Amino acid sequence: MFARRDQGGGIPLHQLRGDSDDKYSKAPFGTRSQSRFRFRFRHIFIILCIVALMYVALRPSSSDDETRGSLSALRSQFQRNRKKPLSPEQWSERKDKVKAAFKYAWDAYRRDAWGKDEYHPVSKRGTNMINNGQGFTIVDSLDTMLLMGLKDEFEEAKAWVRDELNFHQDGEVNLFETTIRVLGGLLSAYDLSGHDSVFLTKAVDLADRLMGAFKTDSGIPYASVHLESGRGVPGHEGGKSTTSEVSTIQLEFKYLSYITGDDKYWRVAENVIMKMKDLDTLDGLVPIFINPYSGEFSGDEIRLGSRGDSYYEYLIKQYLQTSKTEPVYKEMYDHAIAGVKKHLIGRTIPSNLLFIGEIHKSSPANLSPKMDHLVCFLGGTMALSSTEGKTLNSTTFPRSSFSRLEEEDFRIGEEITESCYEMYRQTETGLAAEIVYWVKDKEQIAGRSETEHRPGSDFIINNRDGHNWLRPEAVESLFYMWRFTGDVKYREWGWEIFEAIEKYSKVASGGYSSIHDIRRKDNIAFSDKMETFFLAETLKYLYLLFAPNDVLPLDKYVFNTEAHPLPIFVPPRNLLERPKDGGHQKRDAVLKNQ
Repeated sequence: MFARRDQGGGIPLHQLRGDSDDKYSKAPFGTRSQSRFRFRFRHIFIILCIVALMYVALRPSSSDDETRGSLSALRSQFQRNRKKPLSPEQWSERKDKVKAAFKYAWDAYRRDAWGKDEYHPVSKRGTNMINNGQGFTIVDSLDTMLLMGLKDEFEEAKAWVRDELNFHQDGEVNLFETTIRVLGGLLSAYDLSGHDSVFLTKAVDLADRLMGAFKTDSGIPYASVHLESGRGVPGHEGGKSTTSEVSTIQLEFKYLSYITGDDKYWRVAENVIMKMKDLDTLDGLVPIFINPYSGEFSGDEIRLGSRGDSYYEYLIKQYLQTSKTEPVYKEMYDHAIAGVKKHLIGRTIPSNLLFIGEIHKSSPANLSPKMDHLVCFLGGTMALSSTEGKTLNSTTFPRSSFSRLEEEDFRIGEEITESCYEMYRQTETGLAAEIVYWVKDKEQIAGRSETEHRPGSDFIINNRDGHNWLRPEAVESLFYMWRFTGDVKYREWGWEIFEAIEKYSKVASGGYSSIHDIRRKDNIAFSDKMETFFLAETLKYLYLLFAPNDVLPLDKYVFNTEAHPLPIFVPPRNLLERPKDGGHQKRDAVLKNQ
C-alpha cells in the first residue's frame, strides 16, 4: 500500500500477437518462432530490470551511507519527473491560496473572539490565558500580516496593541510561551514595520515584568512569572523548569538589549546558557528538566521533542544571530549534534527512513522509536547549520564546498525532513499525528489494528496520539530545505500538506480547527481550537515556501521558535564581553534594580 508512488507514465509494451506492424510477424519460414522468442525475452528482460531498479531506488534497504545518499537522489529524480514543473505564476497562485487561508482564519477570529488569547472556531468563542488576555493571537499574527501585505488587518491589530494590550494584570504567565509568542511577536513587528515605537514600548514593558523569573539563586529562571508584581513562579513539576523553555528566550532578550542599548536582558538570558554549558551532559545531550534552585539538570529523560527541542535549535541560531561572533554556541551545538548521531538515530522498516528516537541518560543504548512531530524542526535546523543561511548553487556556493561534517549534517537534515513528510503521506488523511512510534522490527506491529498501523507504513500511531494541532515543524523544515536546495519536491510536499489541512481542518463557519484523530478520514472530529501558532508559524512557513526567495533571506534573519523573524546583527563589544565571574555579579546587580 505504501510503495513509493509511481513516478512515470509506464513503459509501452509491443503487441506480441496479432500486430500487423510487428516486424517479426513476417519473418522467413523457420526463423519466425526463434526471432519472436528473442524479441519477447529481450523486452521482458528490459522491463524486469527497470522494475528492479525502480524498486531498489524507491525502497532502500542498505545501511551504507553513500548508497542511501544515491538512492535518495534517485527517489528525488523520480519525484521531480512525475509532474510537469509549475511556472512561477502558478507557485504565486499557491502562495495566494495560503494567504486566503490566513484571511479566512483571521476573519473568523475577528468576528467571534477579537482581543482574546485563543480562538475556538466550532463554538465561535474566544478565551484568555489570564483575566484580560495577553494578546496571544493578535501579537502572534502581526508579522504574518505584514509579510502577506494585509495592511488593513495589520493596522487594526496595531491599534489594539497600542490601546488595549495591558500587561499590568493579576495573573501568572509562562515565561517561555510569553517570550516566544508575545515578546517575539512584538520585536518582529517592530523590525518589519520600520521600527514602529508602539511595538518596542510594549516589548520593553513586558520584558521588564518577565525579568522577575530570573531571581533565583542559580540564575536558572522559574517556569512562570506573575505579571503585575514581576514575581517568579516555580513550575508545576515539583518546582522544576523545562530545559527547552529556559534556553529558548535568548534570541528575544538579546535582540531587545541590542535595540535598546540596555544590557540587562542580554545578561540574564546569556547567563542561563553559560550555566548549562558547565553541567554534565551525555555527549552534549541534556535531560528535559532543570532545577532553578540548584541549577542542575533533573531526571534522565533525553529527547528532541517536547521539553527538549528548542534548546538545540537556539544554540545554532544564537551563533548566527550575532553574526558568528560567539563561537561558543556553535561549539555547543556541534557537540550536541554529535550526541544525536551517536545515540538518537534509528532506521525504519520497510522504507529505511531515518528517525530521531528518545533515550534515558542512564541507559542510552535503549533507543525508543517514539518521535514527536515537534522533532521535525531538526531537518531544517541541521541544514541551516551547514549552510549558515546561504543558498546552495553550482558557482559561488556548491555543495561540494561543504566540509565532511557539514555534508553529513545536511544529508541527515534531508533524511529527517523526508521522514517528517512521510508522517503525513502515509496516513489516510494526509495529516500527521502528534506522536508516532517508528517501526524498527516486525514484532512491533504484531497484533496491531489497521487503525494503529496501516499495512506497509513505517510507523504506529497509538490511540492516544492521533491528534493533530496544525503544528508547523514539518513545513518549517520544508521551507528551509527549499531555500537551501531549490529542489521543487519540498514545495510539492508542502502543497500536499496544505491541501490536507484545507480538506480536513477547515471549519465551514470560519477558521481552522485541531483534530482529535487523523487516522481515519471517516472519523474526523474537531477539537474546537485554533492554535495561535497556526497563524504565526504554519501558514507563514507555507506562504514563504511558495513566495520568492528574496523575502526574508536566511543569511539576514533568524526565526525564533515561533517563526518570528529577527534580524542578524553585529553586537557592540560591551555585550560580547563576559565578566570573569561568569556574569553572576553583573546579573545580581541587574536583578537587584528590578
